[in-house]
Amino acid sequence: MDTNDAEYVARMEDVLDLYAEAPDPKRPGVCFKEARPSSTAKCGRIPVAPGWLQRYDCEYKRNGTANLFVFLDAHHSRRKVKVTERRTADDFAYCMRDLVDSHCPRAECIRVMLDSLSPHTPAALYQASLRGAQAADLPVWRMC
Repeated sequence: MDTNDAEYVARMEDVLDLYAEAPDPKRPGVCFKEARPSSTAKCGRIPVAPGWLQRYDCEYKRNGTANLFVFLDAHHSRRKVKVTERRTADDFAYCMRDLVDSHCPRAECIRVMLDSLSPHTPAALYQASLRGAQAADLPVWRMC
């Protein structure tokens, strides 16, 4: 078995174990996902000459992008979306801080399932804390 495949299987077992557990408010399971949609506007109709069919311009005007941090509760039908301008380790740390303060304030341990993007690491919490984000004093984490 390839090393990458073995790591994938080990992480997947952690995720499946989390879903199989009974819901526990002191140990919530949270899926964390990020999306980066772009804001676009269609340019509209093309003026037509007599005898021509109506035509539409299929191009669009780009109006920028945003970053969406999405938290999904693994055992309940709840989600939280936080919109940011950037996708940095600091933004990730602030988002985790918000998760603890606003959504899981009584949790002893938060089990977070993450994707493999580079800013989404436990080290990002400490890195942001050194810059004043105060993320290192979060409760115990188990990141899958």
